[in-house]
Amino acid sequence: MQRRAAIRGLRRLPACLLLLCLALPALAQSSRPFPGIIALNVDVSDVQRRILRVVQTIPASPGRFELYYPQWLPGNHAPRGPIEQLAGLRFRVDGRELNWQRDPVNVHHFSVILPAGTRQLQVEFQIASPQNSEQGRVLVSPDLLDLQWNQVLLYPVGYRARDITLQASLQLPAGWKYATALTPDPQFASAGSDRVTFIAENLEVLVDSPLFAGRLMRAFDLAPGAGAPVTMSVFADDAADLVATDAQLELHRRMVREAQAALGPPRFDRYKFLVALTEQLGPIGIEHHRSSQNTLPPAYFRTWDQRVDGRDQLPHELAHSWNGKYRRPARLWTPHFNTPMQDDLLWVYEGLTQYYGYIIAARSGLWPAEFAREELALVAATFDRRRPGREWRTLEDTTYMPVINSRRPQPWTGWQRGEDYYLEGALLWLDVDMRIREMSRGARTLDDFSRAFFAAQPTEGWVSLYELQDVVRALNQVAPMDWYSFLRTRVATTRQPVLDGIERAGFRLVFSDKPNLALADIERSSNRTDLAYSLGLVLSRENVLTEVLWGSPAFRAGLTTTTTVVAVNGRACTPELLRAAVAAAAQGGPLVELIVRNGDRFRTVAIDYRDGLRYPHLEPITGREDRLARLLAPRVAP
Repeated sequence: MQRRAAIRGLRRLPACLLLLCLALPALAQSSRPFPGIIALNVDVSDVQRRILRVVQTIPASPGRFELYYPQWLPGNHAPRGPIEQLAGLRFRVDGRELNWQRDPVNVHHFSVILPAGTRQLQVEFQIASPQNSEQGRVLVSPDLLDLQWNQVLLYPVGYRARDITLQASLQLPAGWKYATALTPDPQFASAGSDRVTFIAENLEVLVDSPLFAGRLMRAFDLAPGAGAPVTMSVFADDAADLVATDAQLELHRRMVREAQAALGPPRFDRYKFLVALTEQLGPIGIEHHRSSQNTLPPAYFRTWDQRVDGRDQLPHELAHSWNGKYRRPARLWTPHFNTPMQDDLLWVYEGLTQYYGYIIAARSGLWPAEFAREELALVAATFDRRRPGREWRTLEDTTYMPVINSRRPQPWTGWQRGEDYYLEGALLWLDVDMRIREMSRGARTLDDFSRAFFAAQPTEGWVSLYELQDVVRALNQVAPMDWYSFLRTRVATTRQPVLDGIERAGFRLVFSDKPNLALADIERSSNRTDLAYSLGLVLSRENVLTEVLWGSPAFRAGLTTTTTVVAVNGRACTPELLRAAVAAAAQGGPLVELIVRNGDRFRTVAIDYRDGLRYPHLEPITGREDRLARLLAPRVAP
């Protein structure tokens, strides 16, 4: 009742005083360390039932005690703390169970009244980890574990994350191996034990240091002799998937060297790629300062020559150690994990990282140069032809999609727009790079900006915060122009050009019936059929429409996503038959006629289209310098 009365009172305050009052809790968290160390014990041995058991021992004193379950997490860009998985919550003091309450508005906020004489509070609960993808991302399987510490802890209200110290202990299944950026505490080491205790860390570092574990694991050194070690700890369901050739490992080592050549000296003292080659766990690629979590196909190494798509994931996450983890937009840093973040600069955080993920993949050889050009053609075509929503929605507005949509599928992605700050952001940074090269006559590049920008001094703990003006200032030091107006126009107004960077690089976007290498690779790896630039549709392996382009021939024919294509011109639908029908229609044959099903309803649809198969490519512009060749060329010696 007192809290509600206080809120009613705030509503009557002038706006300036209201903002000050709302800011007071954050100000109070500015310099108050939490007294003592919280013991966090997590038992993950029940992998068959996917139940994680948690016991926390928290120093405490009598009176009202409040705790948060983490909600806003760096790299998630949205309030995705999976509180729905928390079960069996109990609070005890000296063995006596206490009643607790949840805030009726902020459901991540708990409180309990501690009795006289209290010196510590014991908190127990379980995390009922998802059994399948319908319940959430699968984190536990009989053979593998992806442990994110934010999912298995509560923390005291009223303190900054970096002012709360925890010592984490983990009980693993018998014989399992693990990898994490955390350091084991040698005083708790016990030979042959499946329990590990880590050196105490503050909450900010702990949450930023996830752990992978499993029955099978191999570690590879990706920076031999380097002052800042880089390793790749690979887990798999099958031992055969852990075999990597010397040539494959050398490409990954070159990736590390190319990242540092482009972005500058590492901002980490050590780094671990946590990699799970599996389909048992849900897909993930998420950045941390000293590590990254990555799931890749089980046959990542075994079928190296058959699949290129996805090899930019590790370069992308590594680049994030500089961009996003060390240098971070000011409103994407918060004092703790229950303060809302603001995503408006994600076109820098993610867009620039997406660009460097591509460039580092190409420079290191993880991507052949021709594949990289085809990937750029595919991205350019996406925003030139596949996103009519750019007519009404700005690039900046797509940065709010993680909060608005929570990454759910959309019926009309091209018109509604998704998280386009990744790929359209990459095209924007390609344009910036090419403008710098053009203005400096090749003497300067975006790498010069990046090396200076990421060398800034930390401002909050180990994080260096920035605003747009800091980006503009660093760009002007490399190649002076009105970067502020340029960037604000590009991200904050509609219908902005997306092909300028491609054309400044010496190429134009063209379409032909020759398959695009990058798109063909995606089609093979995902078993889908992509006819977006002809009929205007994409089919899954089950022949279900997963995308229908707004305004396309398929759209005009009345087709929608979730529709199943049963037959093409009277024959059972296959990808080969559908492509052949499109090609035949271009040669004067019958229009593509589909029998489709929605629920228990069938109908026949003829698509009015006769321009044949169309795929995007980049064509050199006569008389222009090929700047892409220089962009994609290695910067370091093999």
